[in-house]
Amino acid sequence: MTELTVNVAQRWLDGFAAAIAEHKDYLSELDTPIGDGDHGSNMARGLTAVQEAIDGKDFDNLKDLFKSVAMALISKVGGASGPLYGTAFLEMAKLGDTDSDLGDLLDAALAGIEKRGGATPGDKTMVDVWTPVVEAVQAGGLKQSDVDAAVNSTEPMVARKGRASYLGERSVGHLDPGSVSSGYLFTALINTGVFA
Repeated sequence: MTELTVNVAQRWLDGFAAAIAEHKDYLSELDTPIGDGDHGSNMARGLTAVQEAIDGKDFDNLKDLFKSVAMALISKVGGASGPLYGTAFLEMAKLGDTDSDLGDLLDAALAGIEKRGGATPGDKTMVDVWTPVVEAVQAGGLKQSDVDAAVNSTEPMVARKGRASYLGERSVGHLDPGSVSSGYLFTALINTGVFA
């Protein structure tokens, strides 16, 4: 079991926000051929709102922290990403005052994403990153190589959900932007040292 504390969760979110700010142009470039070209700017706006909602505040539990994060993402991130990321943190918030096991929290988040987006592994969505990551965390740890492999697995896939699915075979050869941003989320988690 890997326990997530409020302190580590806040550092995780700070790291995620920094990664999105650094890579927002790249995320939008990835989104241009297969989406609306705005994934980076949307995520950056959302994570700025997240930081405004949580910076300098003392949260008593993960529930309150993740609920604040979810609300900021849902209200500020456009497209499909806001509801999907927002749902992930909302599902973690539901467990947050009774369960601090990272595997349980991420599993609940993944279930929420799958339900909200209707995607399954192989559809070329963020589910393709979240699924192997959750499995790795539940098995006792997460390595950067796990995250990289999951993100890269989306490149040869044919998109079956979202805007990219309209392109059919032409979506092959492109990384899924939501998978790449999810990769940043999990790299930020590793960087907190929670698995050390």
